[in-house]
Amino acid sequence: MKQTIKLNVIPFDVPAEEIEIAFYTTNPDNYYRIHKDDLNELLEDIIDESELHEGQWLYTDFQPPKENAIIIRVNLYDNIYFSLHYYRYLIRKYFSGKADIMHSNFTKEIEVYFHNKQLNDNLYKVYNQFTLKVQHSRLTDGPELVVSYDGTTKVYNKSLAEIADFQTQYYNWINCNGVLNRWKYLTDKQKLNHDKNYPVLSNTLKPHLGIKFDLPTFENRYPKYFKILEDFYNNYLNTEEFRKILPLAKEGYFTPPADTVRIIDPESNELQYSNGKVGRDPKKDFKSKGPFKSVPPPNNVKFFFIYQKSDKETAVKAIYNYLKNGFYHERFPFPSMNDYIRLPFELDVTGNIEYENLNEAISTVHKAIKNKDKLPDTKYLAIYINPVPKADKDAGRNAIYYRLKEILLNEGILSQVIKTEHIHRNGYKNNDFNTFLPHLQIAMLAKLGGIPWRLNRPTTNELIVGVGAFFSVSQKTRFVGSAFCFNNEGIFKGFDCFNANDTTSLAGSIREAVLKFLVTNHKADRLIIHFYKDIGKKELRPIMETLHKLGLNIPVIILTINKTESKELLGFDTTDTKNLMPYSGTIIKVGRKEYLLFNNTRYDENSVPKKKEYHFPVKISLACSERDMLDDMDLVEQLIDQVYQFSRMYWKSTDQQSLPVTIKYPEMVAQIYPYFQHDKLPDFGKENLWFL
Repeated sequence: MKQTIKLNVIPFDVPAEEIEIAFYTTNPDNYYRIHKDDLNELLEDIIDESELHEGQWLYTDFQPPKENAIIIRVNLYDNIYFSLHYYRYLIRKYFSGKADIMHSNFTKEIEVYFHNKQLNDNLYKVYNQFTLKVQHSRLTDGPELVVSYDGTTKVYNKSLAEIADFQTQYYNWINCNGVLNRWKYLTDKQKLNHDKNYPVLSNTLKPHLGIKFDLPTFENRYPKYFKILEDFYNNYLNTEEFRKILPLAKEGYFTPPADTVRIIDPESNELQYSNGKVGRDPKKDFKSKGPFKSVPPPNNVKFFFIYQKSDKETAVKAIYNYLKNGFYHERFPFPSMNDYIRLPFELDVTGNIEYENLNEAISTVHKAIKNKDKLPDTKYLAIYINPVPKADKDAGRNAIYYRLKEILLNEGILSQVIKTEHIHRNGYKNNDFNTFLPHLQIAMLAKLGGIPWRLNRPTTNELIVGVGAFFSVSQKTRFVGSAFCFNNEGIFKGFDCFNANDTTSLAGSIREAVLKFLVTNHKADRLIIHFYKDIGKKELRPIMETLHKLGLNIPVIILTINKTESKELLGFDTTDTKNLMPYSGTIIKVGRKEYLLFNNTRYDENSVPKKKEYHFPVKISLACSERDMLDDMDLVEQLIDQVYQFSRMYWKSTDQQSLPVTIKYPEMVAQIYPYFQHDKLPDFGKENLWFL
């Protein structure tokens, strides 16, 4: 398969070998702050460190010297970290007066916004947002400019002076005459000019100003982003004026050498179904090939409904009929549950729970579940018909579903939610609920302990642990779903959940996972951790101490997997001028231990991905407890291959995912967990996939 990759990175030459800079020991007017280490040994014999601010900092405005200036000649080749400050200054100076809005983000990179008049609305202006990041020796031997398109930003048309009687706690970012600043950090000068301050429309602010939320659209974003990045380069960077500042490579955006681009073996797309049958697309294959493993004993499984009284004659009867008898459709009929996941739909009629309205749902269900007579050797799964629409932003109404889930979980009962709005979404005659049924049934099979499909790979003695997170707006804290444990076949082995700062519990849960793994496998060759962020010494130390106490001298390999798809670094296959998306399984080295993984459904030249399958790449960083182990590129490819395959073990639906379940599953749990009233999950909740 032939492809030519172009990255949104532009190498450039050092504009001058040496420059003379005036530094100051105080910060008189918001100068650039420079750490002493960024200047290597240049401060020796020039200034005593005790004279530096906090013993560490110098300041400069990159302008001609003023009173009390300390003049230092700086070689930009030798002082790489200082040079990055200088390049940011040059970029900011160049775009001042050109960009409509400018901002330095939390990593000090330059954000520039340009008014997109074609997308204007009566209530707001729309801006295209770009980030210009400078880095050194990631892809080449010199400095590089990463140009990323970050989508659009909306700014309200009325200034703060024009908005009367408004609750200011909803404000966050403010456009202060072309400079972004947070509401709580506005300067005295900015506060005196509210007629020039315009609020940026966040999702928190929009409802209070009558602005509709942006609806997600599924489309191939590669052509759109490629054109926008090309236009930005030609309009602002590929000019004589900019090249005088930073001498960009004549070729523009970077094409990585062939030896830094690999494609994962196509066999990594293979999944195993019943009786050794193999396929790669569950959406097409599952119906004919069947589940890899049916629901384990006990074999008696009973279902019951929880519903609002008004939904009984419509929604409940419809779902019962679809699961029991299948879904009739002239072109796309769907089989019964018994035929699809090989599990009879046996309804516990006397167990159905009916409530009058949402206000009574929790109390009614809690009382009914406490008094429920359960048969021995029987699994129960509740089907909750949820009347709350997906677009409903009422936190209290949305929380009812999670509370019901916890009540059931504490009694050893699994649950599956179905929203009323989906059941007859397009009217009875045009109902498309057949598109929902495969997702529902796959999820229910997995919750009950069945295995819809597994990775088609030989078993090895390695344990994979996934650590993910979700920030709870209501609880104002980050929860971690961990340790989510899998063997190398992608089979789930258990998990726990706790607060993100609880490193002791994280290490303890990994300890329990290792012990369980050793009971089954007798030994472990290595521990692989998929982490949602860069893992620091604080998190790693208790894990290593735990392994040491267990007497396990095995390597620990950590893969940091970005929870959000990478927009910062993008790659385009310019041989496919229409779609521009690189082949699935393409790996590009973008740093010493950093890689982009393209994870989609473009498997070959004839593939036709669906609109929502044009995923942006995932960024992966690797670290290891054993030095030099990751210098073996074949091992690196195996580890990234594992991430790639684990994205195919998502059992909430049959849709292809871009992130592995080692990250997706913990995030899903952490999203629900803050709504639970109890601090700890019951043991029953640690042993199954109730959250799907």
